[in-house]
Amino acid sequence: MHVTTTFTIDGHRIVEHKGLVRGIIVRAPTISQGFVGGLKQIVGGKIGAYTQMCEQARQQAYDQMIQHALDLGANAIVGVRYDASEVVERATEVLCYGTAVLIVPE
Repeated sequence: MHVTTTFTIDGHRIVEHKGLVRGIIVRAPTISQGFVGGLKQIVGGKIGAYTQMCEQARQQAYDQMIQHALDLGANAIVGVRYDASEVVERATEVLCYGTAVLIVPE
């Protein structure tokens, strides 16, 4: 599966647009991530536990988007973007979206 933030893929031609695809995940920190993150907020510094949680959420949203595109019969996704927002206190929504397309080599 070719995935890009651009709207073209070098050496390929888009022959069909399959539509918008997305993956969405809502994550909250585990008890241990919340505890460690809370301590880091007090003393300062990089909050690795939260970084790990956010990276896992991004990967899960990305994987869902890929599966959505495969379900539509696409072999590429163009115009990929991420968005994130707080849904409720301490829970973050991560959205990964793009346009599923069918490409062929030029």
